[in-house]
Amino acid sequence: MHFAHGMPVVAAERRMDLSALAAVRGDVPWAALFVRAFARVAARRPELRRSYQSYPWPHLYEADRSVASVAVAREFEGESAVFFGLIDSPDRLSLPELAERLRDFKTLPIESVRPFARLVRYTRYPRPVRRVVWWLGLNLSGKHRARTIGTFGLSTVAGAGSSLLNLISPIAFALNYGPIDSTGMIEIRLNFDHRVLDGLTAAEALKEMEVELNLVEGARGGT
Repeated sequence: MHFAHGMPVVAAERRMDLSALAAVRGDVPWAALFVRAFARVAARRPELRRSYQSYPWPHLYEADRSVASVAVAREFEGESAVFFGLIDSPDRLSLPELAERLRDFKTLPIESVRPFARLVRYTRYPRPVRRVVWWLGLNLSGKHRARTIGTFGLSTVAGAGSSLLNLISPIAFALNYGPIDSTGMIEIRLNFDHRVLDGLTAAEALKEMEVELNLVEGARGGT
């Protein structure tokens, strides 16, 4: 939250017709479909794998592959908490593999999921130490940032019947979506760092995502 505060975030939204996909996806989670679709678009569009780095001088870093950071609600020490699971190269994984990763994030013990355990460890540091650790993670190395924080994020409350209008995140790209309606229409938003991307490119990326999502053979065949 602290480091996302100064990021000039802009949100692009697209209403997508996913009725064909909804009819054949079976038990494949929507999150798995969206994560893979965005990563496949990012494989073709390197600008979707970039981040703004302020050190040692302001510049853009381009990761060689996508790393998804997926927000997962878990109970921790008697309280509801949000953790972030990392998926390396989701565009190269099958839908069953992605679904299994997401199930692991929801069911495995917190301490056995490395990104979760790291977050717990960081929260136990005093605030000044946490700030230093986060600054180093975000700015010292673009490669380290991509590997440990992600190149794009996904968060949603669609399962509770609501939508998030804006996401506060230090990641350059963050996706969220609302509930899918009875006709198969859904609103998907891409919140992006305007220092990294312009609005037209964001709109084109969402359009390409819709094409990827409607390749329904992938959902049917599990490839």
